[in-house]
This record gives sequence, structure tokens and C-alpha cells, in this order.
Amino acid sequence: MARTKEFDPDAALQAALELFWERGYEATSMADLVARLGVARASIYATFGNKHELYLAALDRYRELRNPGLTEELSQPGPVLPAVRAVVERFAREACEDPTRLRGCFLTNSAVELAAHDTGAARIVEYGWNEMETNLTAALTRARAQGELPPDRDPQALARFLLVLFQGMRVAGKAAPESGRLGAAAQQALALLA
Repeated sequence: MARTKEFDPDAALQAALELFWERGYEATSMADLVARLGVARASIYATFGNKHELYLAALDRYRELRNPGLTEELSQPGPVLPAVRAVVERFAREACEDPTRLRGCFLTNSAVELAAHDTGAARIVEYGWNEMETNLTAALTRARAQGELPPDRDPQALARFLLVLFQGMRVAGKAAPESGRLGAAAQQALALLA
């Protein structure tokens, strides 16, 4: 007879996500995972595979859960640019004020720590960034079609600029949010959207 799992794999994955997000991949040991998840090492391996597979599952979970309202926020009927501006301002504000800002963005952290030599992590990071870029491009395309952006503005180029800006804000917010850099960068981005 098959044994039933004595733990909730979904809760364990969320706990692993939090731990990897706090510490990163290299600084998190299997012993750390066993302690945080409250699950035996053998059960972690049986359910998730090795540490790397668990990390990728946690990173993918984060990608699925982050910015859940972004698509809805950017696809409301009516003028588009106010919503895009609100997103820019929100990213700047969160990078300065959010209590989790010192952890940064798990996708960005993974890009910095692993993506250059880990194709699995790079794939998930790229997928997450593509989702955001697609949402921004669609919104900015609508804005241009509605006359909110000049016809010579390239929605995809602007979306890519904003994506890179948002990732930079997350990194800068970890180091020196009080410096005024984030607010100034957000204002320059908003000026491009005028």
C-alpha cells in the first residue's frame, strides 16, 4: 500500500520559495530547507527532486504569483497611459517602501545569481520578463492607437525600457532607496510617456 504524504507539498514549496528568495540559491543548503520546510530530506527529494529542481519549482511559482493584477491593471477600458504611469509609480514606491524590498525581486535575483550559467533559471526568468514585456507592449500599443502616444513611439521599445527600469529599481531599492535615484528615474520614464 502506498504511503500518503505527511506534509502539504504546496505549503512546502511556498516555504522553499520564501527561503530561496531571502538567501538565494548558493546560500541555501539542504539542511536549511529541511529545517524551514519541516520535512525530511528524503521526502523533499521524493516530492521535488534535488535542491536545484526545488529551486526552479519555487522560482516558477514566484513567476506565476508576482504582479497578478498587472494584466488587469493595464487592460482596463479607456485611457491607457494613466494605468502605465501608475505601474511605473508603484514599482518606484515599492522599491523604496515595501517591507520585502530588501529581498528584491526573486526573478531579478535569480538572473544575477544564476542565469548566466543555469539554463533552467534563465528560461524561467526570461519567461517572466517576456510576460511583463508583452503586457506593457499591448498597453502601449493601445495607447498609441488611441492617440495617447505619438505615432512615432515604438510600444515594444518603450515596454523593454520599462521592463529594464523596473528590474533596476528592484536592485537599487535593495541598496539605497533613500538616495532619490528611484524617484528621479521614474520621473524620467513618465516624461517619455507624455
